[in-house]
Amino acid sequence: MPKSRPSQRSSSTAQRSPESRHPAVAEKNRGRWGAFAALITLALIAFPLSATIAFATNPASQKLFGGRLEDASRGGYITFWWLMSLLIVSLPFLVGFGITKLSSRGPTIVGGIVALFVIVIVILGQLFVY
Repeated sequence: MPKSRPSQRSSSTAQRSPESRHPAVAEKNRGRWGAFAALITLALIAFPLSATIAFATNPASQKLFGGRLEDASRGGYITFWWLMSLLIVSLPFLVGFGITKLSSRGPTIVGGIVALFVIVIVILGQLFVY
């Protein structure tokens, strides 16, 4: 009877995937993929980020937009563009976190944050444009 138990153990270890044997290695690779995705996202948002910072630091650019955005207060205009800059800067961190913590809960959290991001942009756009 004791001889059958070691064969059961060896068969159960043979069924495990390599990632389950070494969780530290799998975690390290997920972190690298998250950092890589964040770097790609940072490269994609570089131009919009520089534009929002330029609009926030140069209040004379308010005249470029015309319409109701031109009629907005100077402080509201500057605040709007700084908020947009902060939201854009947060995207690489959110993408990296989402890739690193890729589980059933992680993408749900990231999707919720992106949905809130879109809602905030729409609301702020409505306040300043319409």
